[in-house]
Amino acid sequence: MPVRNVVFDIGGVLLDWDPRHLYRSLIHDVDEMEWFLAKVCTTAWNAELDGGRSFDEACDELAARHPDHAELVHAWKRQDEMVAGEIAGTAEIVRELRQRGVPLYLLTNMPADVYAARVSAYDVLQGFDGAVVSGREGVMKPAPEVFRLLVERYGMEPAETLFIDDSPGNVDGARAVGFQAHHFRDASTLRTALREHGLLL
Repeated sequence: MPVRNVVFDIGGVLLDWDPRHLYRSLIHDVDEMEWFLAKVCTTAWNAELDGGRSFDEACDELAARHPDHAELVHAWKRQDEMVAGEIAGTAEIVRELRQRGVPLYLLTNMPADVYAARVSAYDVLQGFDGAVVSGREGVMKPAPEVFRLLVERYGMEPAETLFIDDSPGNVDGARAVGFQAHHFRDASTLRTALREHGLLL
């Protein structure tokens, strides 16, 4: 099936997001930092923020459970410092797709206010034809509902849509509801995949 639409994830595909970019400057022992990210500010806890929970409420509650790490918990609000910049090469791909008239969309697990700040800060996120943001909708990848919301809102056909994400679980979720999907590793392999789909020269 020809691809007519391309949907990008943001963190790990367009932007280099990693809490370690911040916490390396706050926790100088690597093992201690990894313990903190695995046991205190966990992936599951961060998902609550992506789902729309307020930072103040979430950080206050977690800091109360980990009073010895309260300051580090509240540092999670420093979201801008978790982004090292754009992923090398992806901005060029987005620009080339746009020049070729390919409809482009964003589908991201991210708090709504963080998304707004990043769109303002990074050119690569500007000019898309639409976006579905988990913090606005209260539903997250890889739930089927978020993909269906994208389809219904923008009138796209899943089989004609290529979804790009760095998370294998999200890629599998997209394929389960009929999308074509690419597991992002780097811009070079993405470019090759897009050429195979006839989207880039």
